[in-house]
Amino acid sequence: MSLSLPVVLLGWWLYELTNDKAILGNFFLAELIPALGLALFSGRIVDRTKKKRLLIGCYFGYLIYASILLWVTLPSVLDSYGKQIIIYIIYGSSFLNGVIRSFVEPASFSFIAQLTPREAYINASTWSSTSWIVGAILGPMIAGFLYAFVGITNSFFFMISFLIIALICLFFIKEKPISSKKEEQSFWESLVVGLKYVFKEKAILAALSLDMFAVLFGGAVALLPVFAIDILHIGKFELGLLRAATFFGTLFTLLTLTHFPLKTRPGVKLLVSIMLFGVSIILFGISTNFYISFICLFFSGIFDGISVNIRRSILQIKTPDEMRGRVAAVNSMFIGSSNELGAYESGITAKYMGTVPAVVFGGCMTILVVIITWWKAKALKEIDLN
Repeated sequence: MSLSLPVVLLGWWLYELTNDKAILGNFFLAELIPALGLALFSGRIVDRTKKKRLLIGCYFGYLIYASILLWVTLPSVLDSYGKQIIIYIIYGSSFLNGVIRSFVEPASFSFIAQLTPREAYINASTWSSTSWIVGAILGPMIAGFLYAFVGITNSFFFMISFLIIALICLFFIKEKPISSKKEEQSFWESLVVGLKYVFKEKAILAALSLDMFAVLFGGAVALLPVFAIDILHIGKFELGLLRAATFFGTLFTLLTLTHFPLKTRPGVKLLVSIMLFGVSIILFGISTNFYISFICLFFSGIFDGISVNIRRSILQIKTPDEMRGRVAAVNSMFIGSSNELGAYESGITAKYMGTVPAVVFGGCMTILVVIITWWKAKALKEIDLN
């Protein structure tokens, strides 16, 4: 939950400070560079390190990240250093966040597999996604509320408190042994083994590629501060609700899927859900009413939740234990990094095409990717999770 606060807090603050849509994209790009560049390296480390120990280190890193954001948003710091220096500091903190994320995502994915029996992988994956979505819902809502009533700097005090609570909870989880087998590969060969495995498993490759392009072109969330201020004319709290709308839809889907898992024809359902996600993004782009925009984002979350659940289930079932860190790192390269790249793409296209045309263009491109994948990816349509 705490890690979703900066998206809303800094998004609004940076746009108010600069009135530059490209700044929003650059903020996400600064996180993308290390998350993408370190992915293969971090995956190898995760497979050779105790996951709990690594996650504890990551959360201490997040505490440093939150402390930097708290300091940099102090009015006295802005007066002392000026707008441009402050922006560079925020880019640097976002870069640090990307470094931490390159480790925490594959470590979390691997740790869940260690704590769960194999027959419960699909259900555990759904519950894991659900807990993340609950945080992603509460985070933007709390961020909008805090920004409106206590200001941006005090909001980061709450973020630090939430991180400390999460760190304490992590200490109570029992450590698990390293599951990696002894490898005879060289250092460089072991780095790319996860990438080679993904490209060998055509169904995994198709699922990751499909989701990557959907996220890349459907990054309308990055432009929410622009929609809030320039198009919908709403306040900070309503922006938090709008940011949470997608996650409300995803939570609804994931809670449903804990009782009705998608085991039959998951590939076809994945394709249909992402196409409907693209339709939802287009409708959001042309909406000028807050309530209609909320509903569009809610439904985009429903369809995104289906795709997330299917993709994670495919990865958990198809990935060998000794390669989970590296395969999860490849997943973060495809999906996690495309969030930031999609946000950057949205910021740049909005600057040159206009805000509404940029979002509509992204939704149309998402639908086009689904059509191409349906035609080309036979392995994905035939995959079965039973």
